[in-house]
Amino acid sequence: MATRVWDYLAEYEDERDDILDAVKTVFESGTLVLGPSVRAFEEEFAAWHGVGHCVGVDNGTNAVKLALQAVGVGPGDEVVTVSNTAAPTVVAIDAVGATPVFVDVNEDDYLMDVAQVEAAITERTRCLLPVHLYGQCVDMTALRSVARAHSLTVVEDCAQAHGARQNGRLAGSFGAAAAFSFYPTKVLGAYGDGGAVVTVDETVDGNLRRLRYYGMEERYYVVGTPGHNSRLDEVQAEILRRKLGRLDGYVAKRRAIAARYREALGDTGLVLPEVTEGNEHVYYVYVVRHPRRTEIIERLKSYDIHLNISYPWPVHTMSGFAHLGRETGTLPVTERLAGEIFSLPMYPSLTEDVQDKVVSALRDVLETL
Repeated sequence: MATRVWDYLAEYEDERDDILDAVKTVFESGTLVLGPSVRAFEEEFAAWHGVGHCVGVDNGTNAVKLALQAVGVGPGDEVVTVSNTAAPTVVAIDAVGATPVFVDVNEDDYLMDVAQVEAAITERTRCLLPVHLYGQCVDMTALRSVARAHSLTVVEDCAQAHGARQNGRLAGSFGAAAAFSFYPTKVLGAYGDGGAVVTVDETVDGNLRRLRYYGMEERYYVVGTPGHNSRLDEVQAEILRRKLGRLDGYVAKRRAIAARYREALGDTGLVLPEVTEGNEHVYYVYVVRHPRRTEIIERLKSYDIHLNISYPWPVHTMSGFAHLGRETGTLPVTERLAGEIFSLPMYPSLTEDVQDKVVSALRDVLETL
């Protein structure tokens, strides 16, 4: 059987009865859109993060987009973020009419180099958007200090960091708002698309609720800024409610898998993930580095092992963002990483036998490069 970076079928078999019961619960509730399951999940997800509000939306991209709109970011504004991220982070900035301004990332943890942020701030800067990439947090103490000094808003992209902590504090609890994705591969994943924004701010919460529902506070009547149809599906919300209770267990399994990788591959030429001091990593993906990545990935296919690159193209090098004017060579660490990083299989139901198959094949390939 082929080995891939992610698979959900074994997990589904383990949780099948609960998942199907979730569907049955919604279908028998009499409400299929913005009903009791969405409300309950919003309350429980907010409480889990120790914040006052959560608004469920249709996907993680719109979670970032609506979060930016809800805090007042729009046309003419600049948002400081990174190019080493999934394209949706930047697509969302572009969608609100703002301009993404990129800073480079750290060599060791691949996260926003906060030391570069201040130099990127201009009179048009409105927001700082850290991406808690791969499962651990950007240095939020330093970033929030910069934000306070310049009276800027912080919106967190937590699509890959459900359950991650920094100095005991959960990702998503640092900024004015935080966007989450529940795409199936995520640490907390649905069985389809889904997203949410959490916030401590009642005004931001109200803005979000209008924006995800066309801009309406009451049916048929739009107030303020027109919004979109960006509602979290009732079935997915009920599934997420059930899975939220298992989130700590998912994270524990991911950490155990990461520990086995570190023990088994620590003496090879791979650069393994580093956990930054104060962080508690949740290993959404297990990203390693090697200068001969392409050859490694190709040779592993002969073992029926198919790996992934997260991400092969920095956003600023994509033709769709050529209008930003960031030429190749302007973010040297990001660009170097893009040529070396790749992801090993990582999901809670990954068995030790399959992990051992990956490790054995990797060691064979690395020893003969």
